[in-house]
Amino acid sequence: MDQCKVIAIANQKGGVGKTVSTVSLGVGFARAGEKVLLVDADPQASLTVSLGVKSPDELDVTIATVMQRVIDERPPPDGYGILHHEEGVDLLPANIELSAFEVGLANVMSREYVLRETLEPLRERYDRILIDCMPSLGMMTINALAAADSVIIPSQPSYLSTKGLSLLMGSISKVKRQINPGLRIDGVLLTMVDNRTNNAKSIIASLRQTGDLLRVFDTEIPFSVRAAETSIEGKSIFAHDGRGKVAAAYENLVKEVMEHEQRQAARSRSQERIR
Repeated sequence: MDQCKVIAIANQKGGVGKTVSTVSLGVGFARAGEKVLLVDADPQASLTVSLGVKSPDELDVTIATVMQRVIDERPPPDGYGILHHEEGVDLLPANIELSAFEVGLANVMSREYVLRETLEPLRERYDRILIDCMPSLGMMTINALAAADSVIIPSQPSYLSTKGLSLLMGSISKVKRQINPGLRIDGVLLTMVDNRTNNAKSIIASLRQTGDLLRVFDTEIPFSVRAAETSIEGKSIFAHDGRGKVAAAYENLVKEVMEHEQRQAARSRSQERIR
């Protein structure tokens, strides 16, 4: 039975902490004993750079290369294009070539499923695959949602950030309805939180009042300059500032995600017995 969990980290708004969250969650899961693959689905290659690849445009093999082989029905060799990071996670990198590749997807049959088909053989090798999505609702993000079991939505507690949530929720609902019926939303992750401002407190309170309509993680990621420095260092927050408040928050988030999954699995087993 396939036990690998594929999670898309998505929000069409940029600057909300998607990449830092992908790295921190990935390394956090690896520290908890899981085998983790991080997938960079953004031509800006922020995830690739954040994991120490300083010149991603010089890479010979990226996610675009691997997906093109899948389209051409030339199955890539085992481990093709995957890089290993010293903190125990693997990376399928990206670079600017992904931008042209995404445009070309418009002419591909079953274009929404190319990433799913690409990741399918990798599910046997990993406990968890995290996809860092680009800040748009383009074809690569649709591919990520089609390939994922669930979505985590990082969002700042600001008016403009939360205003875009309804658009994203609509896109996720459409993908669930037409492409990936098993897709679920794990929750909204509040990032760069500064609880000293009344505006942040008000928006957070409003989001948490949505109840069952939209789950908001209990864990909040505090604002920190140290977290922003991790991309430059090519390390996770655990290696860069392991004793800081952001590292502690992401450690709590990893536990919360795992506990949520365990509850969902138990609920599914219970429903199966009733049937």
